Amino acid sequence: MILCCGEALIDMIPTTDANGRAGFTPHVGGAIFNTAIALGRLGQPAGFLTGVSEDLFGVQLMQGLADSHVDCSHVLRSHLPTTLAFVELTNGQARYTFYDENTAGRMLDPEALPDLDEAVQALYFGGISLISEPCAEFYAALAAREAERRLIVLDPNIRAAFIRDESRYRARLERMIALADMVKVSDEDLDWIVPGQDDLAAKAANLRASGPSIVVVTRGAEGATAFAAGGVSVEVPARKATVVDTVGAGDTFNAGLMAQLNQMGLLNKQNASDISAEALKSALSLGAQVAAITVSRAGANPPWAKEL
Repeated sequence: MILCCGEALIDMIPTTDANGRAGFTPHVGGAIFNTAIALGRLGQPAGFLTGVSEDLFGVQLMQGLADSHVDCSHVLRSHLPTTLAFVELTNGQARYTFYDENTAGRMLDPEALPDLDEAVQALYFGGISLISEPCAEFYAALAAREAERRLIVLDPNIRAAFIRDESRYRARLERMIALADMVKVSDEDLDWIVPGQDDLAAKAANLRASGPSIVVVTRGAEGATAFAAGGVSVEVPARKATVVDTVGAGDTFNAGLMAQLNQMGLLNKQNASDISAEALKSALSLGAQVAAITVSRAGANPPWAKEL
């Protein structure tokens, strides 16, 4: 099982009713939630670990996971409310207002880590759940506890505007990168983590030197590149698509990447350092394919395996 560990929330999307009155429609979301959904739709054994409320929005989130065949046995239910993200659109650009104080997803105790099933071979972390405390420390502690025997995959998916204590966040992120076997970043993420004038390859090498065996860098319409041991680098182009929006594109790419490696029996601690260039190219290619499908339709709506 690939256990996705991180945020699940409700995106409140602005709508207008038949009488022209403004309102909001709730949609399930969250970066880690989206990746779990995509993995389940691709037929992979995916699980989800986060705090989910027992309120009506929590029920909606749980139903979304179940509908995409995601294992929910590691979900931590509570009476705390669900995180809400209200979206404001200005000339097509989205701005978010988060309601996240004392929520089920945020108030996870780093001193009360759950036991994991033996079936869990890989853990996937990232998103805004690595910014907000105490849940950020919960996930960091879980990664530290499990890193010796389970594969750790990390996508920071940095949202600098949400960070209140940059030095504390950077320190936590550095610890998690050092624990990770594979790190995926966008080119913008990489520039934030490794500032300076070095080129992309040099910055990726800098990141690899801190711990991970593989660093994958996505560059939007320019494709993706994986950097591995021995100076290996593999590049694939982005798939052509008519873009409706880019919501969930990176999350779906991550699912395709992990799904293909898992299908080949490589997404585990034993084989992580021996993934070949051919296997990496195959995994990047599936990531690009599923991301292209996602951007061709509205919202975070990853494809099912039968659509490929």
